[in-house]
Amino acid sequence: MERRPHAALILGLAFFPKLTRLSWRDLAVTLGPFLLLVILALWFASRFVQPAPPDSITITSGPEGSTFASTAQRYQKILARQGVKLNILPSQGSLDNLKRLADPKANVDIGFVQGGLAGQVDSSDLYSLGSIFYTPVYVFYRSPKPITRLSELSGKRIAISREGSGTHVLAAALLRANGIEGKDKDSTKLVELDGTAAEDALQAKQVDATFLMGDSAAFANTRELLRTEGVRLFDFTQADGYLRRFRYLSKLEIPAGSFDLGRNVPAETLTLVAPTIELIARSDLHPALSDMLIETAREVHGRSTLFQKAGEFPAPLEHEYRISDDATRYYKSGKTFAYRHLPFWVASLVDRIVVVLVPLIVILIPGFKLVPWLYRWRMSQRIYRRYGELIALERAALSQTTPEERAALLKRLDQIEGRVITLKLPGSFADQVYLLRQHINFVRARLTQAGG
Repeated sequence: MERRPHAALILGLAFFPKLTRLSWRDLAVTLGPFLLLVILALWFASRFVQPAPPDSITITSGPEGSTFASTAQRYQKILARQGVKLNILPSQGSLDNLKRLADPKANVDIGFVQGGLAGQVDSSDLYSLGSIFYTPVYVFYRSPKPITRLSELSGKRIAISREGSGTHVLAAALLRANGIEGKDKDSTKLVELDGTAAEDALQAKQVDATFLMGDSAAFANTRELLRTEGVRLFDFTQADGYLRRFRYLSKLEIPAGSFDLGRNVPAETLTLVAPTIELIARSDLHPALSDMLIETAREVHGRSTLFQKAGEFPAPLEHEYRISDDATRYYKSGKTFAYRHLPFWVASLVDRIVVVLVPLIVILIPGFKLVPWLYRWRMSQRIYRRYGELIALERAALSQTTPEERAALLKRLDQIEGRVITLKLPGSFADQVYLLRQHINFVRARLTQAGG
C-alpha cells in the first residue's frame, strides 16, 4: 500500500525554506552594537598608537669644547649603534638650550639644561627625562690670601660667561645675592667671557675672577687653572646658606688631593655648590626614543666620578620640570620585553601592533561568545511573543463564549499561526516552531470542542 506523506510533513517541507532564510535585519541589529564597539576600540587604539620613531633627532648642546658638547658627542656614538642619528646643534649654553626647546619653531628635540632656569621661559610644554649629572660652580680668582665670601669680589673684574649660558645666569644670581650688581654705580666689572677665553684672561691678569661651569667650559679649563700659580679656587664655606636660598643647588665635598694627589690639590677639603643638569625634551618626543635616551644617559653617566656615586645618575629627580610619563614608567620598570629582546626597530613595530591588538582582543573574545547568544535570544523572543498571544487567547477561550466570540477567537488563532509560518528564522529553530504549532492546534481543538 502506497504511503502518503503526512500532512504535517508536507506543510513542514513547504515551511522549511523560510526557516533556512536568515534575517539580515536581525543580524545587523545583533552585530551592529558589537561592530560599533570594534570601531570605537580601533579609534581609541589609534589615538595611542605612536608613529614609527624617527631615525634622526636633534640635541641642542653647548659651546664647542664645553662639557655639554663633549657629552653630546658621546650620546651621538651610542645612539648610532641603535641606528638613530643624533644631530648636534651648538649653543651658548643652558639658557640658550631652554629657549630653543620652548620655541616650537626651533628644530630641536632634546637638550641639556641646568637647574635654576625654568623661570626664564614658558616651559609648560617641556618634560624632563631625569637629572644626569652635577655641574659644579668653579670660581677661580687671584688674591694674595683666600677669600671666604663672594662679596669680597666687589670692585673686581669678573668673567661670568656669555649671555645665553646657564653659567651667566647663575653667576649673576650668586653675585647679586652678595650685593654685586655690576651696574654703573658699582665699580665691579662683569665681563662676558667663557671657556678658554676666560681662562686665558685670568692667567693674563685681564680679569680678577672667573666663573666656569660645564655648559660654557671644559674640565680641561678647570684643570689648567688649578695648576696656575697665584690662582685660587673659591671654597663655598657658606654652602648651606646658598642651598637655602637656591633650592636647585646641591652641596659637594671635595676631599684633599681629589684633583691632584701628587700636588695635593686641593690642600684641604673643599666645598662646592652645583646645580644638576637635566635632559629636557619636548612633549612630543617618541616614547621609544625616550627609553633609548635614558639608556644612553645611564651608559654615559652611570659610573662613579669625583662628584657622584656609581648608579646615582640618571635619576628621576623632579625639580623645575615634570618628569615625563614615559621616563617615569622606564625608571620604575625598565624597558619592555620587546625592547629587551628584539632590535630597536622590530621592537617598535611590535609595540605599536600590540597597542592595536590588545583592545580588539579584549572585545572580540567575549564578542564571539556574546553575539551568537544575542542572536539566539532575539530569535527566541519572536517565538515567545507568539506564545504570549496564544496564552492570552486560551484564557479568553476558558470563559463562557458565544458562537460569534469563538469564531472571532478562531480567526485570531489563524492569524497567530499565519505570523508563525511567516517568521524568518534559521533552521536550528525549526523544532521550537513546530512545537509552537502543536500548541496552536491544541488550543484550536479546545475552541472547536467548546463550540461543539
